[in-house]
Amino acid sequence: MFTGLVSAVGKVTHIERRNGLVRLTVASPYDAETLTLGASISHAGCCLTVVEAAPAEGGMSHIVEVAPESLDKTTLGHWQVGHAVNLERSLRAGDELGGHIVGGHIDGLGEVLRVAADGEGWRLSIRAPDELAPLIAPKGSITVDGVSLTVNEVEGATFGVLIVPHTWAVTTLAALKPGDRVNLEADMLARYVSRILSARAPRDE
Repeated sequence: MFTGLVSAVGKVTHIERRNGLVRLTVASPYDAETLTLGASISHAGCCLTVVEAAPAEGGMSHIVEVAPESLDKTTLGHWQVGHAVNLERSLRAGDELGGHIVGGHIDGLGEVLRVAADGEGWRLSIRAPDELAPLIAPKGSITVDGVSLTVNEVEGATFGVLIVPHTWAVTTLAALKPGDRVNLEADMLARYVSRILSARAPRDE
């Protein structure tokens, strides 16, 4: 589990394709001595398991393996060496929950439609997949590339979020431009409510 509060920005340093999997090597400022093999780290919102880790200049280097389904349903399949990645280590019991409960399971890909300055912040307009749109509500939460954000407005499948200067400075969101794809995870509560309502809906005989 995660909170959507990015704790570091890493960089992809190597990509290897092996037996249908993609192995990503990522450099980050994390301390390898505090990481256990098998630990989960959110990479742009996608929960991945660390299979190797070692100290490196400026922090550590770790390897994660990405399965074909994740490659197809997230932006990870299009990453190149040098790609910057929002990272968050998994939530521990007793940690402050400053964002919202995030599972690290991507619901779909959004398309950035507009990036515009708004006072000292920045406003993003993103189009979600049609099947995900019902789970997005004004003043609700959504995760965009691993960042917990509050939805400001919704019109059809398009929603807007306001990025404060701190978040703009310490995540990869500042690099987004119209046409870019982003990983989206809807609020977990909305997901379960939708499932319950769907299960209770009358079925045609």
